[in-house]
Amino acid sequence: MARRGTKIVRLAAAGAAAGVLVAGIAVPAVGGAGFGLVAAAGEVDLKPVDLVEPPPAEVTIVQDAEGGEIARFYEEYREVVGFDDIAEVMKTAIVAIEDYRFYQHGAIDLEGTLRALATNLRAGEVAQGGSSITQQYVKQVLLNSAGTDEERDAALEASYARKLNELRYAMGVEEKYTKDQILEKYLNIAYFGAGAYGVEAAARRFFGVPAAELTLPQAATLAGAVQDPNATDPNLGKEHRQRLLHRRDVVLDRMAELGKITQAAAGQAKKAKLGYKGTKLPGGCESSKYPYFCLYVRHEILGNPDFGRTAKERLATLNRGGLTIRTTLDPARQAAADRAIRRYVHASDHPVAAEALVRPGTGAIQAMAASRPYGNGEERGEISYNLVADAAHGGGIGFQAGSTFKTFTLISAFKQGMKVDDGFTVSAGYRAPGYSTFKNCAGENIGDPTHTVTNDEGSPGWKTLRTGTWGSVNTFFMELERRVGLCETVTTAKSLGIRRADGRKLREYETFTLGINEMDPVTVAAAYAAIAARGSYCAPMAITRITDRDGDTTRYRPKCRQALEPAVADATADVLSGVFTRGTMRDVGGIGRDAAGKTGTTDDYATAWFAGFTPDLAAAVSIGDPRGSQRHKLVGVTIGGRYYGVVAGASLPGPIWKDTMIGALKGVPASSFTPIDPSRFGGCTTHCRPTPTDSQTPRPDPEPGDNGRPTGLDDTPDPGPDTAGTTGSEGAPDGR
Repeated sequence: MARRGTKIVRLAAAGAAAGVLVAGIAVPAVGGAGFGLVAAAGEVDLKPVDLVEPPPAEVTIVQDAEGGEIARFYEEYREVVGFDDIAEVMKTAIVAIEDYRFYQHGAIDLEGTLRALATNLRAGEVAQGGSSITQQYVKQVLLNSAGTDEERDAALEASYARKLNELRYAMGVEEKYTKDQILEKYLNIAYFGAGAYGVEAAARRFFGVPAAELTLPQAATLAGAVQDPNATDPNLGKEHRQRLLHRRDVVLDRMAELGKITQAAAGQAKKAKLGYKGTKLPGGCESSKYPYFCLYVRHEILGNPDFGRTAKERLATLNRGGLTIRTTLDPARQAAADRAIRRYVHASDHPVAAEALVRPGTGAIQAMAASRPYGNGEERGEISYNLVADAAHGGGIGFQAGSTFKTFTLISAFKQGMKVDDGFTVSAGYRAPGYSTFKNCAGENIGDPTHTVTNDEGSPGWKTLRTGTWGSVNTFFMELERRVGLCETVTTAKSLGIRRADGRKLREYETFTLGINEMDPVTVAAAYAAIAARGSYCAPMAITRITDRDGDTTRYRPKCRQALEPAVADATADVLSGVFTRGTMRDVGGIGRDAAGKTGTTDDYATAWFAGFTPDLAAAVSIGDPRGSQRHKLVGVTIGGRYYGVVAGASLPGPIWKDTMIGALKGVPASSFTPIDPSRFGGCTTHCRPTPTDSQTPRPDPEPGDNGRPTGLDDTPDPGPDTAGTTGSEGAPDGR
């Protein structure tokens, strides 16, 4: 079919047709229908009316940082294409079966209208359409624009009033566009069945090819589908496919009858099988290779007023806007996290592992991984919420973060002028002297002199900021929190973006430093990334730019602020570096470059964490049982095919973190931490270790690692395999 670049305006023809239509309407009809028709005729005012044409709903595409497709969101699966991107045989087929005089008539096909009118008058109702392609386009626009059920019903109403209204709009459309432009718009808006809107989506859904590559049998099939796409939906079963096959042959016969193809070509095309492939509709987080990151992006859009004033507007923007969303996800780093988790935790295990990778200095989330597949099939071990994120991004309530929170107390100590060798003697248990010993940020007394915090395997003695952190000594950090202040510790945590996964207020109890608040890996990783960035906290970021359907691009930049003095962050990194060499991660070891971190294990081994960073990348790993971590503790469990007497921070989260970072940083030149300022943080101040005397010699504080084990650990050693006959591993490393 030759392309026509000039406008074809046939208002005279349309007016003549309207006159015939009005005359026909005045003819007496069966029963009471004639009275309605006469009434409609009296109101006929056939003048062109401009049709408001909101863009049809288009697919939103989500991409990784390199431009690879992650997912698609849509209300209607549609990809708008240009006229030249549609096979000529498709254009020929649709015109032949739907409106063969499309290029000869104006807004209304006089012959078709008279034929339909005669049929309708005989039937006493609207039994035959006779609509031109232009009128069909108008109907689809009105239907897609309907914002209420009433508007939708009006667009579908079987009445002459509605037909006349469509005609007015059709006359306006014919004035505005060329025939080719109208046909292009119609092919992009029409529904073909099987969830495919527009010819491009239909070609890919039905046959796995773009619209430009449709063959004669394929084009005839799609052209036949538009008449009643629900009745011929091939996705609904054998009977529907048979009806579609029949419609295809009707189209082929009509094309031959009109001389658009030969009888031989029609006969040959009829011999072809239907060929429906049912190509899976792309999109949705369940079908994404990166479902948890996909969920994060989806909720980021739906919860951000930048994308619409109301939730309904934001959903429409995401599902209908035809956006291209470029994200921060790094495929190589995502692959590293996925591999590490799969190595240690199976999808069939009750406990789940989750990990987030965040780039310091930007807040860019570069990976979100979990051991369970995302979905609603519980029998397949799937989980229906975002294990890696907070509730605002599709997550659950999170897991208690354990001793990873001790870092915020350590930072508070540095902020108040303490030095790395400042310390004090602690006992095996800590009990607040009184209710006023700890005050929350509201100034309320929340000390609990009835509760004793213990070290499961700790020994009393002198602990410093360094050794207390390396050994993760509970009683040391309770006393340290008392000295620096509970509210000050909470304020430090908040300045690093710490907030509960469930969105509620942080629980400001005396055991705040022991990690009693439920957290998600993204939030914890972002907090530790701020230390790596020398105190610059950047809010977690998943989207870098959005391009709309018109090609206009909006870029999103990191939202950062200086939360800590650089020197305080440097001192914190210096102490946390020792966790790998002289602390709870010594048996796991480092990653061959500057790294720092903190293990975390909650009371009675309910959950386990590791959070750490290099100057280039931060990550946090959590492990817990989503059935209820307090009811299903990590004691005597088999995970990843290996038996663990108990699971602590260095048992599983630490090794997952290590393997992830080695893979994620492969090929990246090693960066170094900024050295600690010795004049400010070296040595000790007024909290120096007492000088031993003959009458009173304090218990020495061995360096963690002496005799093969750090002192003052807040955990018990892993008993290893059950000696009563359980087969398994050599046991897990200790570590909080």
